[in-house]
Amino acid sequence: MHHRLWVVINSILIVFSFIYIWFFRPHDSSLVVTAQFLAQIAMLLFLININMYFIFLVIRKSSVRQVKIRLAKFSRVMMKWHIPIAVTATTIIIGHAAINLYEVAPAVGFANLKLVSGYVAIILLFVTLAAGYLRHKKSSGFRRKFHLTTAMVFFLVFLIHMFIPI
Repeated sequence: MHHRLWVVINSILIVFSFIYIWFFRPHDSSLVVTAQFLAQIAMLLFLININMYFIFLVIRKSSVRQVKIRLAKFSRVMMKWHIPIAVTATTIIIGHAAINLYEVAPAVGFANLKLVSGYVAIILLFVTLAAGYLRHKKSSGFRRKFHLTTAMVFFLVFLIHMFIPI
């Protein structure tokens, strides 16, 4: 039941962000449109990685054995892609940030709330990556929780950044 709710929430987030970015925040500049496209792709990749936590949560909490088995097999495959997805999404989001710093920041000011929230999100992303790297090198309960916490805080700040108007 809860996993279906999570799928619905993810779907709504993806559709709502698509509609918001492409219909309520259109731009004339092809560079800014490219930055929006990069942001949309990075969001999908970050969402895939964030959802790994919820897959593990369902595995732990579910009482249905078949669901646990199916999700465990799926998570084994997905965890092999967790780091490449994170690196790819980070590379894409750096492109998004660079374009916006070049094209948008001079027009609205480098201290614009949208840009400041982007700076905070980038910093949190790098903290999350560092925490993930440390966890990958030597896993511990603290490192797992720290990586999870930084990822969730990053995702929250990223969502706030996404919906702040310029």
